[in-house]
Amino acid sequence: MRVRPELDPDVDDEAPVGSRITPYDKAHFVTYLRLLDAEAEDADWEEVARIVLHRDPQVEPARTKRCWASHLARAQWMTREGYRRLLEQAVAERGPYGPPLQ
Repeated sequence: MRVRPELDPDVDDEAPVGSRITPYDKAHFVTYLRLLDAEAEDADWEEVARIVLHRDPQVEPARTKRCWASHLARAQWMTREGYRRLLEQAVAERGPYGPPLQ
């Protein structure tokens, strides 16, 4: 079963950790991309948390900061290592020469 990324999903308090791509990661690709774009533009983390993560840093500053930092770290991991795991999974599912035999 393939997990489709959502355009503006709610997020958990913390992003996954570890070296495996999770269904959560797959569902939150757009979230990760938005965080990376905001980081590249030097956007204010509090504004990003409100818009992208649906968290209010004025109401829960520490929880919101942890959530933002966790998801940004996971997004950065995806660009360094996670994408390789996706490619490996795709090859494993398809086989080296195309779709799997039925």
